[in-house]
Amino acid sequence: MLRWICGVTRSDRIRSSFIRGSLGVRDVEEKLQECRLRWYGHIMRRLREYVGQRCMDMAVLGAKSRGRPRKRWLDVVKSDMRANGLTEKDI
Repeated sequence: MLRWICGVTRSDRIRSSFIRGSLGVRDVEEKLQECRLRWYGHIMRRLREYVGQRCMDMAVLGAKSRGRPRKRWLDVVKSDMRANGLTEKDI
């Protein structure tokens, strides 16, 4: 979409990062990280009776599946916090 806005084609061999920088558009991963952290802060500020707060403390019962553990939302949020040098108090 950004290439189309700038009138640039793939054959022009211009990197997407350069196009994003010239238009002032952030990377999708950065935007998703920001949204996850904002939502996490929103949930943590709610009262303990809130369904979202209770779900954060829930433990799933049953046997674990074989193989590599699936990436959980809270694990991704914690890694986002580490990447940005944030703590629970900052959120």
